[in-house]
Amino acid sequence: DINALEAWEQLSDTTAPVIAVIDTGLNYKHPDLIKNSWINTEEIPNNGIDDDNNGVIDDIHGFNAASDNGDPMDDHGHGSHCSGIIAAEHNNPYGGRGVLPNAQIIGCKFLDANGSGSTSDAIECLEYLLKLKNRPNNPVNIVASSNSWGGSENSEALKDAIKAHQDAGILFIAAASNDYSNNDLVDTYPSDYELSNVISVAAS
Repeated sequence: DINALEAWEQLSDTTAPVIAVIDTGLNYKHPDLIKNSWINTEEIPNNGIDDDNNGVIDDIHGFNAASDNGDPMDDHGHGSHCSGIIAAEHNNPYGGRGVLPNAQIIGCKFLDANGSGSTSDAIECLEYLLKLKNRPNNPVNIVASSNSWGGSENSEALKDAIKAHQDAGILFIAAASNDYSNNDLVDTYPSDYELSNVISVAAS
Protein backbone atom coordinates (compact mmCIF):
# COMPACT_ATOMS: atom_id res chain seq x y z
CA ASP A 1 0.00 0.00 0.00
CA ILE A 2 1.68 3.20 -1.16
CA ASN A 3 -1.24 5.45 -0.19
CA ALA A 4 -1.74 6.41 -3.83
CA LEU A 5 -5.35 7.50 -3.42
CA GLU A 6 -4.41 9.85 -0.59
CA ALA A 7 -1.54 11.27 -2.63
CA TRP A 8 -3.71 11.83 -5.70
CA GLU A 9 -6.15 13.90 -3.61
CA GLN A 10 -3.30 16.32 -2.89
CA LEU A 11 -2.06 16.67 -6.46
CA SER A 12 -2.99 19.71 -8.46
CA ASP A 13 -3.27 19.90 -12.23
CA THR A 14 -0.08 21.96 -12.26
CA THR A 15 2.01 19.27 -10.54
CA ALA A 16 4.05 18.06 -13.50
CA PRO A 17 7.54 16.85 -12.55
CA VAL A 18 9.76 15.54 -15.32
CA ILE A 19 11.08 11.99 -14.88
CA ALA A 20 13.53 10.27 -17.20
CA VAL A 21 13.19 6.56 -17.91
CA ILE A 22 16.61 5.16 -18.83
CA ASP A 23 15.71 1.80 -20.31
CA THR A 24 14.57 0.22 -23.59
CA GLY A 25 12.88 3.44 -24.69
CA LEU A 26 9.44 5.00 -24.50
CA ASN A 27 6.39 4.24 -26.65
CA TYR A 28 5.31 7.87 -26.86
CA LYS A 29 2.43 6.84 -29.16
CA HIS A 30 0.82 4.53 -26.59
CA PRO A 31 -2.66 5.84 -25.68
CA ASP A 32 -1.87 5.63 -21.95
CA LEU A 33 1.43 7.52 -22.35
CA ILE A 34 0.92 9.94 -25.24
CA LYS A 35 -0.27 12.82 -23.05
CA ASN A 36 2.51 12.34 -20.52
CA SER A 37 5.41 11.95 -22.94
CA TRP A 38 7.72 14.93 -22.59
CA ILE A 39 8.02 17.27 -25.58
CA ASN A 40 11.21 19.21 -26.19
CA THR A 41 9.89 22.69 -26.90
CA GLU A 42 13.35 23.88 -27.97
CA GLU A 43 13.43 21.42 -30.89
CA ILE A 44 11.53 21.72 -34.19
CA PRO A 45 10.22 18.25 -35.15
CA ASN A 46 11.61 16.44 -38.17
CA ASN A 47 13.67 19.28 -39.61
CA GLY A 48 16.97 17.42 -39.40
CA ILE A 49 18.55 20.20 -37.33
CA ASP A 50 19.85 20.21 -33.76
CA ASP A 51 17.81 23.29 -32.83
CA ASP A 52 18.71 23.30 -29.12
CA ASN A 53 22.41 22.59 -29.74
CA ASN A 54 22.61 19.63 -27.37
CA GLY A 55 24.25 17.31 -29.86
CA VAL A 56 21.09 15.36 -30.74
CA ILE A 57 18.95 16.04 -33.82
CA ASP A 58 15.14 16.05 -33.51
CA ASP A 59 15.08 14.80 -29.92
CA ILE A 60 11.40 15.55 -29.40
CA HIS A 61 10.68 12.91 -26.73
CA GLY A 62 14.20 12.00 -25.61
CA PHE A 63 17.33 10.27 -26.82
CA ASN A 64 18.35 6.93 -28.29
CA ALA A 65 21.91 6.28 -27.13
CA ALA A 66 21.89 2.76 -28.59
CA SER A 67 21.40 4.08 -32.14
CA ASP A 68 22.75 7.59 -31.50
CA ASN A 69 19.67 9.50 -32.63
CA GLY A 70 16.77 11.51 -31.28
CA ASP A 71 14.09 8.79 -31.42
CA PRO A 72 13.72 6.80 -28.16
CA MET A 73 10.82 4.64 -29.46
CA ASP A 74 10.61 1.41 -27.46
CA ASP A 75 11.11 -1.78 -29.49
CA HIS A 76 11.13 -4.07 -26.46
CA GLY A 77 8.40 -2.95 -24.04
CA HIS A 78 10.15 -2.79 -20.68
CA GLY A 79 10.81 0.94 -20.72
CA SER A 80 7.19 1.68 -21.61
CA HIS A 81 6.05 -0.71 -18.87
CA CYS A 82 8.11 1.24 -16.34
CA SER A 83 6.81 4.53 -17.77
CA GLY A 84 3.24 3.31 -17.34
CA ILE A 85 3.82 2.45 -13.69
CA ILE A 86 5.10 5.99 -13.21
CA ALA A 87 2.70 8.05 -15.28
CA ALA A 88 -0.01 6.16 -17.17
CA GLU A 89 -2.93 8.51 -17.75
CA HIS A 90 -5.89 8.26 -15.38
CA ASN A 91 -9.59 8.21 -16.22
CA ASN A 92 -9.36 6.76 -19.71
CA PRO A 93 -10.44 3.38 -21.14
CA TYR A 94 -6.94 1.94 -21.47
CA GLY A 95 -6.34 0.08 -18.22
CA GLY A 96 -3.74 1.02 -15.62
CA ARG A 97 -3.20 4.23 -13.72
CA GLY A 98 0.25 5.61 -13.04
CA VAL A 99 1.49 6.50 -9.58
CA LEU A 100 2.14 10.09 -10.68
CA PRO A 101 -0.33 10.77 -13.51
CA ASN A 102 0.75 14.36 -14.12
CA ALA A 103 4.43 13.53 -14.62
CA GLN A 104 6.15 14.06 -17.94
CA ILE A 105 8.34 11.16 -19.09
CA ILE A 106 11.57 11.60 -21.04
CA GLY A 107 12.58 8.42 -22.83
CA CYS A 108 16.28 7.60 -22.89
CA LYS A 109 16.96 4.37 -24.74
CA PHE A 110 20.22 2.48 -24.20
CA LEU A 111 18.88 -1.09 -24.17
CA ASP A 112 18.06 -2.74 -27.49
CA ALA A 113 15.15 -4.92 -28.62
CA ASN A 114 16.68 -7.86 -26.73
CA GLY A 115 17.11 -5.86 -23.51
CA SER A 116 20.89 -5.65 -23.90
CA GLY A 117 23.01 -2.53 -23.75
CA SER A 118 26.35 -1.04 -22.79
CA THR A 119 27.41 0.95 -19.76
CA SER A 120 28.84 3.60 -22.07
CA ASP A 121 25.40 4.16 -23.63
CA ALA A 122 23.83 4.41 -20.17
CA ILE A 123 26.38 7.10 -19.37
CA GLU A 124 25.46 8.88 -22.62
CA CYS A 125 21.84 8.96 -21.42
CA LEU A 126 22.88 10.48 -18.10
CA GLU A 127 24.99 13.10 -19.85
CA TYR A 128 22.13 13.94 -22.23
CA LEU A 129 19.74 14.46 -19.33
CA LEU A 130 22.23 16.63 -17.47
CA LYS A 131 22.49 18.89 -20.52
CA LEU A 132 18.69 19.28 -20.53
CA LYS A 133 18.69 20.10 -16.82
CA ASN A 134 21.43 22.73 -17.21
CA ARG A 135 20.65 24.24 -20.60
CA PRO A 136 20.47 28.05 -20.65
CA ASN A 137 17.11 28.29 -22.45
CA ASN A 138 14.10 26.59 -20.85
CA PRO A 139 16.06 24.21 -18.60
CA VAL A 140 14.13 20.98 -17.99
CA ASN A 141 13.23 20.38 -14.35
CA ILE A 142 14.20 16.70 -14.26
CA VAL A 143 13.66 15.51 -10.70
CA ALA A 144 14.52 11.82 -11.05
CA SER A 145 15.46 9.01 -13.39
CA SER A 146 14.12 5.46 -13.37
CA ASN A 147 16.80 2.79 -13.83
CA SER A 148 15.35 -0.72 -13.84
CA TRP A 149 18.56 -2.44 -14.96
CA GLY A 150 21.95 -3.45 -13.64
CA GLY A 151 24.56 -6.09 -13.07
CA SER A 152 27.77 -6.87 -11.22
CA GLU A 153 30.03 -4.45 -13.12
CA ASN A 154 31.38 -1.65 -10.93
CA SER A 155 32.07 1.23 -13.31
CA GLU A 156 33.74 4.35 -11.96
CA ALA A 157 32.63 6.23 -15.07
CA LEU A 158 28.99 5.33 -14.41
CA LYS A 159 29.35 6.29 -10.76
CA ASP A 160 30.80 9.65 -11.78
CA ALA A 161 27.87 10.26 -14.15
CA ILE A 162 25.37 9.46 -11.37
CA LYS A 163 27.35 11.73 -9.02
CA ALA A 164 26.95 14.55 -11.54
CA HIS A 165 23.18 14.01 -11.31
CA GLN A 166 23.45 14.13 -7.52
CA ASP A 167 25.21 17.49 -7.78
CA ALA A 168 22.41 18.73 -10.09
CA GLY A 169 19.66 17.61 -7.68
CA ILE A 170 18.41 14.64 -9.73
CA LEU A 171 17.40 11.46 -7.91
CA PHE A 172 18.58 8.14 -9.36
CA ILE A 173 15.99 5.41 -8.72
CA ALA A 174 17.63 2.00 -9.23
CA ALA A 175 16.39 -1.57 -9.22
CA ALA A 176 17.93 -3.69 -6.48
CA SER A 177 17.88 -6.55 -9.07
CA ASN A 178 15.72 -9.66 -9.35
CA ASP A 179 18.27 -12.14 -8.03
CA TYR A 180 16.83 -12.93 -4.58
CA SER A 181 20.19 -11.93 -3.11
CA ASN A 182 21.26 -9.66 -0.27
CA ASN A 183 22.76 -6.52 -1.77
CA ASP A 184 24.89 -6.06 1.34
CA LEU A 185 26.63 -9.32 0.45
CA VAL A 186 26.36 -9.48 -3.36
CA ASP A 187 27.19 -6.25 -5.17
CA THR A 188 24.69 -5.09 -7.77
CA TYR A 189 25.22 -1.88 -9.70
CA PRO A 190 24.11 0.81 -10.16
CA SER A 191 21.87 0.29 -7.12
CA ASP A 192 24.84 -0.27 -4.75
CA TYR A 193 26.74 2.94 -5.46
CA GLU A 194 27.12 4.81 -2.18
CA LEU A 195 25.73 8.11 -3.42
CA SER A 196 23.09 10.15 -1.65
CA ASN A 197 20.82 10.44 -4.72
CA VAL A 198 20.63 6.67 -5.33
CA ILE A 199 17.41 5.05 -4.09
CA SER A 200 17.61 1.26 -4.36
CA VAL A 201 14.17 -0.31 -4.81
CA ALA A 202 13.39 -3.97 -4.14
CA ALA A 203 10.21 -5.80 -5.07
CA SER A 204 8.22 -7.77 -2.52
